[in-house]
Amino acid sequence: MGSSKIIRTIAQKIFPFIVLFGFYLISNGHLSPGGGFQGGVVLGTAIILLALSHSIEQTEKKFKSRWLNMLEKLGILTLIFLGFLGILLGYSFLSNFLPLGKPGQIASSGLMLFFNIAIGIKVAAGVSVIFYALVRYRGEI
Repeated sequence: MGSSKIIRTIAQKIFPFIVLFGFYLISNGHLSPGGGFQGGVVLGTAIILLALSHSIEQTEKKFKSRWLNMLEKLGILTLIFLGFLGILLGYSFLSNFLPLGKPGQIASSGLMLFFNIAIGIKVAAGVSVIFYALVRYRGEI
C-alpha cells in the first residue's frame, strides 16, 4: 500500500531540512544542547521518513543497507582511532590532544567536534539499519 502523492511530495521537500538540522546538531553539540547521538538520530529519522513515505525498496536503492553497515563500522572505528591516537601522542585514551580555540566557535573544543561527527555517523547508520532489519523481518520466522 503506497502513500499519497501529497505525503511523498512533502517528505521530499522537508528531507533536506531534516538532514541539515541533523548536521547542525552534530556540528554544534559541543556549544549547545545536541551532539553526535541526537544529530545521528535526526539523520536516521530522515531516512526512515523517506522509507515510510515512498517505499522501502526505493529508499534502499538510495541508501543501501550494505553502505549503511559500512558507515556504522567506520564511525566506531574512527572513534576508537581517535582514542588510540591520544595514547600514541602521550595522552590518555580519548583525551584531547588538539589545541582549544576561542570559546563559542565551532573549532573551540579540540577533539569534541570529531567525536560528535564519528558518533553521529554511527548512530545515523545504526538507526537506519535497525529500521531496515525490522521491516525486512517483520514477524516472519
